[in-house]
Amino acid sequence: MKPIHSFTVSPKLPVSLQRLPELAQNLRWAWNQDAIALFRRLDRDLWEITGHNPVRMLGAIDATQLEAAATDPGFLSHLERVCRDLDSYLADNSTWFGRAHGNVSAPFVAYFSAEFGLTECLSIFAGGLGLLAGDHVKSASDLGVPLVGVGLLYQQGYFRQYLNEGGWQQEAYEDNDFYSLPLSLERRPDGLPLTVEIPYPGRQVVAQVWRAQVGRIALYLLDTNTARNTLPEDRDLTDQLYGGDLEMRIRQEIMLGIGGYQALKTLGLEPIVYHMNEGHSAFLALERIRWLMITHNLSFAEAREAAAASLVFTTHTPVEAGHDYFPPDLVDRYFRDYAQSLGVSRQDFLALGRRNSADDNEPFCMTVLALRLANHSNGVSRLHGEVTRRMWPALWPEVPEDEIPISHVTNGVHLPSWISYEMDQLYERYLGSRWKEVPSDESAWRGIDRVPAEELWRTHERRRERLVTFVRRRLRAQLGARGAPEAEIEAAGEVLDLEALTIGFARRFAPYKRAALLLRDPDRLARLLNNPERPVQVIFSGKAHPRDEAGKQLIRQIVALSREEPFRRRLVFVEDYDMAVARYLVQGADIWLNTPRRPFEASGTSGMKAAANGALNLSILDGWWDEAWQQARGRQAPIGWAIGHGETYEDPDYQDQIEAEPLYDLLECDVVPSFYDRGVDGLPRQWIVRMKASIGNLCHFFNSHRMVREYAERFYLPAAKRFQGLSAAEMARFKALAAWRKRVLDNWSQLRVEEVGGDSLEDIEVGSGVRVRARVYLGALTTEDIAVELYLGRVNAAGEIVEAEATRLEPVAADTEGHFIFDGTAVPCSKSGLHGYTLRALPRHPDLATPFLPGLIVWARPGPKA
Repeated sequence: MKPIHSFTVSPKLPVSLQRLPELAQNLRWAWNQDAIALFRRLDRDLWEITGHNPVRMLGAIDATQLEAAATDPGFLSHLERVCRDLDSYLADNSTWFGRAHGNVSAPFVAYFSAEFGLTECLSIFAGGLGLLAGDHVKSASDLGVPLVGVGLLYQQGYFRQYLNEGGWQQEAYEDNDFYSLPLSLERRPDGLPLTVEIPYPGRQVVAQVWRAQVGRIALYLLDTNTARNTLPEDRDLTDQLYGGDLEMRIRQEIMLGIGGYQALKTLGLEPIVYHMNEGHSAFLALERIRWLMITHNLSFAEAREAAAASLVFTTHTPVEAGHDYFPPDLVDRYFRDYAQSLGVSRQDFLALGRRNSADDNEPFCMTVLALRLANHSNGVSRLHGEVTRRMWPALWPEVPEDEIPISHVTNGVHLPSWISYEMDQLYERYLGSRWKEVPSDESAWRGIDRVPAEELWRTHERRRERLVTFVRRRLRAQLGARGAPEAEIEAAGEVLDLEALTIGFARRFAPYKRAALLLRDPDRLARLLNNPERPVQVIFSGKAHPRDEAGKQLIRQIVALSREEPFRRRLVFVEDYDMAVARYLVQGADIWLNTPRRPFEASGTSGMKAAANGALNLSILDGWWDEAWQQARGRQAPIGWAIGHGETYEDPDYQDQIEAEPLYDLLECDVVPSFYDRGVDGLPRQWIVRMKASIGNLCHFFNSHRMVREYAERFYLPAAKRFQGLSAAEMARFKALAAWRKRVLDNWSQLRVEEVGGDSLEDIEVGSGVRVRARVYLGALTTEDIAVELYLGRVNAAGEIVEAEATRLEPVAADTEGHFIFDGTAVPCSKSGLHGYTLRALPRHPDLATPFLPGLIVWARPGPKA
């Protein structure tokens, strides 16, 4: 039965506790240990029962407990301290951004993401992408970056996982009660919900806008479950994250990109820079173009230039299947009228999302759309940047791979959100507060060597004990929910060992992450785990995508093994992986195991969280660990262990076999002996040396404060400055740039390097330069339109130029009509060996963000010498 009227019921609090709802509504509590302790102090059991949700907790707590807290001097003093801290945090004008770049009252960066992992009670994330987005927003708040977040508010979020009797993953979806979450519904001046209406085929779909306050940052979330949508399919549009078919996916991504952009307009917010976190939100680039066309009376080409200047795109996916592709007919159905509003043909519209614009059968790719429309694109680790450039060369034909305009910003984690209370206190005692205030300053971590070995180890041991206790409790609950026999439930209370070497493995169960690599030789693993003098135990956790049968099979394989006698007490799988489970694992494991099939791990951040808590990483050299290992090379103490040397093989099964062997060898010959090599004081001294080396060498770089500062300094601020500079005088420079680009495109086919000559290069010495002259036919282009470059480097065994440097040649004379002579000397050759050079011509314009425009590069071909 539907209500004829609805209203919100708020908790009734004593006067002295009136600020508790305010604290609960600002998600800064999620990374403030003192605020969490305050809510736990109210009712520890209810804090757990409500899923660490202070809003729901305040609505459910018994009135007598509130009355008792209202008259408890200790609680009131604690409340006052937390309120004072929040007030000071929000009022602080001396943030990094304010000091470095001045305080900005309105957000100038809009950060779009399909998921945000902020805290476990707000289920609008699936895994690493969402957790990264949540950490990005938290660090932006701490640093004072004027940013606003945009996403979708999922009624059911991602699924809850449980296992059936056979060990197969099952999915359960639970409705989020938005009114009992740290969310507030945005309202118009008349009190009605603030909404946006987005055109879909034959109708308008309405979304209301909610706000999650994340410290200083507002995160706006769109929700279509409103009575104004008469069709069930429209009300259900924001039901599930990554649920449904391709049509549901495109409908959600329209709402995220186009609806999110319009929501900011409706809220009166006018960001300058728009950051697309993955391709899910790439339709916002089209909406940005459309609005610039309307508001500034621009053509599509002119608005595209303007929009590109302020667009940043981050891709997280080195796996081809992880990118969104839509069939042309599906795109037609949803964007036929939209393309007309942009003034572009169907073919040109679809070409924006295709590698080969001439292939009418190629599907429309969101990643291609974002790469084509954004001036700034990046991967999320150094290796992933290389992989990404190898994935998309078709967009920049003939551009050398290392010059394809896709850079990288290595991911980081928000340390206060992931470091345990015990490690937090330890760091405060020996490092001071700088590790939290300026974690990206390497000097803030130098004090780790002053931490007494015994104190560091005992702190870590307490966290391992809490992990084991948590897992036992969780296993008992899992078995009870499945109706297991009482004896089996009781036996779960005896699994694991409080003192044994504990390996943690927790992440999305995708086949390329190879959760079962450790299980490849069960007999050898059984001997390793059950060594009576040096026992080892492994805790697995993670979810497979509901449609990933291979991932589900991996979970079933692990669960089946865990039920066999040699593994029953030493190997466990924890159901329903979420942020709470993740914290227990990264805070309590001794070893963090990561075994992706290189190079398919874009970055990975769980190992960073574990390292910050003193765990040691044992990992394939992929993603962030490849970078960390290279950075720490040559340091006095090892930071962990690398499996293999970064090799890749064509045959996946062979690669698994080759890498399983060194994994077992490392565990048997190095990891386990190091852990159990104890002095007379019972301390594993060499292990602790590695712990300190890991913390001191990794935490200053692999944190989200460094990451967000890098985005701000390399992308956000330059993009804002460029957009503002070029948009003056009614977008005159963008209009001129669009006209120039069209003229160059129209005449580019005439351009050719006809003759190349220069110094005799039979044999030169290291340090010598190379002088070259070239005769170039420009046709209708001018010497101002192009840059002619000498491209010189070593020649490898395949006859290709590598490690090249480009040197600009200058026009020195007009030869005949349309022909010009260019002359110049390359930088001196710094190494001996076989070298070679060629010439190339690129477009040149002072307002270009990059000279590597798709399809606009001409190379010299072998021919006559001048």
